[in-house]
Amino acid sequence: MKLISAPMATLSHEAFRRLIERFGGCDEYYTEMINAGSLLTMGPFEPFYLLSECAKEKTVWQLTGSKQEQMIKASAVLARLDGVGIDLNMGCSAPQIAKTGAGIAWMEKPIAETAELVRGIRSQIDSAAAETGGAKKRLSVKMRLGGEDWSEAGLLAFSKMLVDEGVELIALHPRTKKEKYRTKPQYEEAEFLCQNLSIPIYVNGDIADAESARFALSKAPSVQGLMIARAAAQKPWIFAEIKAGLSGGSAEKTKIDLYETAVQFIDDVEKYQPKEFHKTRLQRFFSYYCHNFSYWHYAQTKLLNAPDTAAVRAELADYFAKQPSDRFLEIAL
Repeated sequence: MKLISAPMATLSHEAFRRLIERFGGCDEYYTEMINAGSLLTMGPFEPFYLLSECAKEKTVWQLTGSKQEQMIKASAVLARLDGVGIDLNMGCSAPQIAKTGAGIAWMEKPIAETAELVRGIRSQIDSAAAETGGAKKRLSVKMRLGGEDWSEAGLLAFSKMLVDEGVELIALHPRTKKEKYRTKPQYEEAEFLCQNLSIPIYVNGDIADAESARFALSKAPSVQGLMIARAAAQKPWIFAEIKAGLSGGSAEKTKIDLYETAVQFIDDVEKYQPKEFHKTRLQRFFSYYCHNFSYWHYAQTKLLNAPDTAAVRAELADYFAKQPSDRFLEIAL
């Protein structure tokens, strides 16, 4: 069973991958969304989206965009980078993404239009492999169930089109376009795809520990991967935790230093992200990571309002000086 770090805006970057690797890593790392148009113009921030010094052989480049021509051209760039392959974002339902024609909008466009996009990107991947003499990169799609009028027949028809056009793996977040996290994922739909398609299926959504991983697998026993998102920001060691929990053996207790872990992450954000991104990257991370603290809301407020990395460091040091018993966690890994 593969364990995969999900694509998350402002989180799935080089510093975050390095953080997870410190606890044993995972099988694949999906990058945050890489905008096709921005990649082609190669602005000052784009090189940071393409960093893969850490675990580059496990990196999956996630591509997003609303214009077919731009996405096909951008895929030619990504197909020449080290890594597992390219993933097409057809699942993001954030209004600011979907309204532009990107993300889940590709599931709602005429199916022939989406098929043409996938075909064009498959061609770019194949051409890159022929030019370089290397192995062909994998083409995958991350998607949802569809809109509120979705049906299993429609989901299967769309998925079969993807396979026919060269998609080799689907990562399914089994919620609809408008369903939020309060609604339980329909994991059984991932099993439905497993039973009706010839390619591997990953499932994503609400997997936060070994117990929830076992529950997802009870509903979708044939999936080949579990994709984990927000829980990995709260617990960067979650992949080792789930692996130990699913193995059935007796796991050893490991002491985790929450303060040093956070400081190391700040160090890497400063090193591998542009200064303009430091504040937002740290805000997103600590909005989850602080849930490990007894007084998490207090710490979260302090850290999210810190103006720069120096202030974040100072607030962390102050918190653990006042709450020294919070500094270490013992986890079965």
